[in-house]
Amino acid sequence: MPENSPDTILRLTGLTKTYPGGLTAMDNVDLEIRKGEIFALLGPNGAGKTTLIGAVCGLVTPTSGTIKVFGEDIRNNWRGARARIGLVPQELSTDMFEKVIRSVSYSRGLFGLSPDKARIEEVLRSLSLWDKRDEQIRALSGGMKRRVLIAKAMAHEPDLLFLDEPTAGVDVELRKDMWRLIGQMRERGTTIILTTHYIEEAEEMADRVGIIRQGKILMVDDKDAMIQRLGTTEAVIELAKPMSALPPAIAHFPITLEKDGKELCYRGGDGSGKGRAEVAELTKALVRADIDYIGIDIRESSLEDIFVGLVENHADETTGEAA
Repeated sequence: MPENSPDTILRLTGLTKTYPGGLTAMDNVDLEIRKGEIFALLGPNGAGKTTLIGAVCGLVTPTSGTIKVFGEDIRNNWRGARARIGLVPQELSTDMFEKVIRSVSYSRGLFGLSPDKARIEEVLRSLSLWDKRDEQIRALSGGMKRRVLIAKAMAHEPDLLFLDEPTAGVDVELRKDMWRLIGQMRERGTTIILTTHYIEEAEEMADRVGIIRQGKILMVDDKDAMIQRLGTTEAVIELAKPMSALPPAIAHFPITLEKDGKELCYRGGDGSGKGRAEVAELTKALVRADIDYIGIDIRESSLEDIFVGLVENHADETTGEAA
């Protein structure tokens, strides 16, 4: 993407953060975020996700590298850039004794914006908080408190919004409700970067996905392209009679005998449907060879499978440790 492309809202180049004790939380990170997209940054705990967000939001000082937001080096106009960035932190850090509406209104004023009752009401209504506006935050449920954090981040009408583990600690029903809200924010033109360890969350919402481990970006790609390129098909065929070895008629397929010869396990394809076609050919070969089977279970690899595989493979290549 060209250096001055209007589609690039955030560009990180060689971003590194090494703490005095020697811990490198970000290691030469290059990343571009496109205007209007939902980008999911996936990684295990301690991978560097929150450090990356902190660097862009001015909470962490990078050791080296550059951050360009809205086409300008953030060091040249930090306050102006930060006024266009919203942050929903992972921790529920807010004044628990303050009323909802006062807390959200105060957040708008922190960025030098004049009071706007209509805007505050719009934000609170969109998050189903209007009826709770005069309640103290401490009286709200955990899910509602997280909505207050989003409202505070949205009060100053940011162009770029960071959501750090936005659904951590909330139940499945509320999580899906939050997904809808995030989709609505994007429809209003907000670019969203979310960190999550709920892979389902990234599959549901993200346009593109980045995978980070030990401060390094392992991969960035469109979600569907990543699944197609790295995905595989797995099929378990339950045989009517156990086999002691693979007969020549099917030995050329990517299959193994498992469960004491009671199951044939196929692993192949590329996420594009090739695997299912090959499984169909395998079943025809079984019929031609008079090999009876009584059941077949086929599944395509998910984004979670790809994520786990990448993280584990990277661990083997670097430290040899499990992810």
